[in-house]
Amino acid sequence: MLVDSHCHLDFKDFAAEREAVIDRARAAGIGTMLTISARMADFPNVRAIAESHDDIWCSVGLHPHEASGDKLVDSAALVEFAAHPKVVGIGETGLDYFYEKAPRDTQRQSFEDHIVAARATALPIIIHARDADADMAEILRGAMKKQPFTGLLHCFTSSRQLAEVALDLGLSISISGIVTFKNAAELRDTVKHIPLDRLLVETDAPYLAPIPHRGKRNEPAFVAHTAQTVADLKGIPAAALADATTDNFFRLFRKAKRPDAAA
Repeated sequence: MLVDSHCHLDFKDFAAEREAVIDRARAAGIGTMLTISARMADFPNVRAIAESHDDIWCSVGLHPHEASGDKLVDSAALVEFAAHPKVVGIGETGLDYFYEKAPRDTQRQSFEDHIVAARATALPIIIHARDADADMAEILRGAMKKQPFTGLLHCFTSSRQLAEVALDLGLSISISGIVTFKNAAELRDTVKHIPLDRLLVETDAPYLAPIPHRGKRNEPAFVAHTAQTVADLKGIPAAALADATTDNFFRLFRKAKRPDAAA
């Protein structure tokens, strides 16, 4: 089976046919999905979707785009919400200097609050990093030196240098459909050098649909295309990539139960 380690099933893009999207994912061999919190106002809906399905888990957190618009989030609040049995990760959080929808210092403070919550809960942190490699590396090194935590860089598109920093710190890296895009040669080269036991795959649905669905709404079933591309880059069968990334997911997100153990 495959795991879609990062999707947004609560987004309005899926409202009209959410159950059909979930069914299509299962039919495509997606045995587990992690639906991600981006705004605290939407967290009850994120949690409700996970509560309704044995094979769906969720996170709690605040996207860096929302860091200045949601005053409900601090480390204590995140820890409280994370006590729910379906919450298996903290985030997504991080730094986005491409859009800069929130001031950089506000993004950094929010990110640091999420790191505190990840340590307190022993849950992995789900990190968004875009056009912020230097600050991301500095924060991660400093925070890890202060007190270790687990986590991953999701939808990785940053430099190989940031990948190496993350790997040196014990973090994992998740690859999205961007790896299938024609202009993603640098990312494909980076993927070749990421150890197999640190790789995960995701859709970031409804965004970033992989080839052959590029330009359409993404959905968890399409993670199979990303996984095939990653398997080809690693020179291994698709089944071996599926086994490895599934094992990696459950080793990182220890609170989540495999489908055969959920009962």
